[in-house]
Amino acid sequence: MDFIITKSISRFARNTLDCLKYIRQLKERNIPVFFEKENINTLDAKGEVLLTIMASLAQQESQSLSQNVKLGLQFRYQRGEVQVNHSRFLGYTKDENGRLVIDTEQAEVVRRIYREYLDGYSTDKIAAGLERDGILTGAGNPRWHTSTVAKILRNEKYMGDALLQKTYTVDYLSKKRIKNNGIMPQYYVENDHEAIIPKEIFMRVQDELVRRRLVKVSPNGRKHGFSSNHVFSQMIVCGECGELFRRVHWNNHGCRSIVWRCLSRLQPTGVICHARTVNEEVLKNVVVQAFNEMLGSRSTYQKWLRDNLAMVLRGYEDEQALDIDKRLAELQQELINHASRKEDYNDIADEIFRLREMKQKNFTDTAVRDEQVKRINELNDFIEQQDSELTEFDESLARRWLKEIVVWDDRFSVELKSGIVVEVML
Repeated sequence: MDFIITKSISRFARNTLDCLKYIRQLKERNIPVFFEKENINTLDAKGEVLLTIMASLAQQESQSLSQNVKLGLQFRYQRGEVQVNHSRFLGYTKDENGRLVIDTEQAEVVRRIYREYLDGYSTDKIAAGLERDGILTGAGNPRWHTSTVAKILRNEKYMGDALLQKTYTVDYLSKKRIKNNGIMPQYYVENDHEAIIPKEIFMRVQDELVRRRLVKVSPNGRKHGFSSNHVFSQMIVCGECGELFRRVHWNNHGCRSIVWRCLSRLQPTGVICHARTVNEEVLKNVVVQAFNEMLGSRSTYQKWLRDNLAMVLRGYEDEQALDIDKRLAELQQELINHASRKEDYNDIADEIFRLREMKQKNFTDTAVRDEQVKRINELNDFIEQQDSELTEFDESLARRWLKEIVVWDDRFSVELKSGIVVEVML
């Protein structure tokens, strides 16, 4: 390399310090740089002096341009204008006006992810299933990471809303962006575009995400995280000590089998337990017997379901109706006015966050109620329509309706998500 020709100083480096550093490194190698716009040759006697002045001006221009871009973004945020890179956004594309519109084929993938998560599958299993079926990510990648699935489950844009300014640029030189933890104002736009996931379903998923962080606490204080490795994972509970049962591959005198044993018998928990070991086939048979017991006594269990449904609905009859949306709109307008006048808006922002939390709680409570009602109605329909007893274990039925199986010395207590408990005697 003998000579470098550059259009302008601003194209060569972002700031004066970098510009002079690189110029001096090139001069040590007798490589001159010529800037066409400024007509500066770095090998000239006055070249570095002029370069220092011009580079400083270029840096100031870059800073001014960055500030103008920031102000433009803030203005668009305040007006609720949503800008999304749809090329990597699974489920959406843009129309001729730049508005988000649903991509029908990709939207089915998003719905599948939400449906499978609520059916009890982990993000690992969901990702594995998508890869197995040859489905591509939003970026067109055949490899699905659990973090990709988790982001889709947490993205409010799938219910038609948008949270603006989740990240911000630290400074105009490094262009580094970091997560916005309250340093910059955020703007929440509701019903900005057509939703793929209904709000109640989205809120149920957020509630499930929180629940799975801590599934169960043992009597000795030990915490157990969520697992969906097996249909019975974290579902079998010891009636004697309250610990969970764990799946074990057993080799008893050359006879291999899969059994479930209380954790207190497998590792030190501070509790002496005498709970018996249960063969996995026995557990499957217990589930079949529990369902057949309901089918054999339809009228009794359907009455219990109606009573449970009435109790669920009655628990929400006295809920006070709050006009949160109207108050939020008023506060958001106040926030815009304060921000434009560069006045303090911390109190307004705190009130908005409080109302948002109340609104999300209302959504979550409604989603939980709707889920309970749905489970009760689905089980009632199953009992009504099933005209014969089950002859074998059905994993999909177990994942959909089973909540817990308590192992006692003389029986199993099978609890369903609808609230019904069926006792299966040994």
